[in-house]
Amino acid sequence: MADSGDDSPFPEPVPIPIGDSIDLHYFRAPEIGQVVEAYLEAAVEAGFREVRLIHGRGKGVQRGRVQALLARSPHVERFADAPGDEGGWGATIAWLHPGPARG
Repeated sequence: MADSGDDSPFPEPVPIPIGDSIDLHYFRAPEIGQVVEAYLEAAVEAGFREVRLIHGRGKGVQRGRVQALLARSPHVERFADAPGDEGGWGATIAWLHPGPARG
């Protein structure tokens, strides 16, 4: 079997059901931007108005990256750290614009 240079065990993209939250721990750091953008677009298409992005607490680096992406996204109306019972500063709640992206 020839090596295609792709170490993915899946020949095609794997569809992931869209819910009202996404745990970003499962993705590599270089993928986070693309994952967050695709997730926000899919969440808007699915009709969600509020979503939770779980990035973890750590030193706050991933939180800062995620919130910077949210600040630039045409899908996001506003965002804030999650309440304590929903992850506190280990997660961010984003409120989305209804319908197609604005901007």
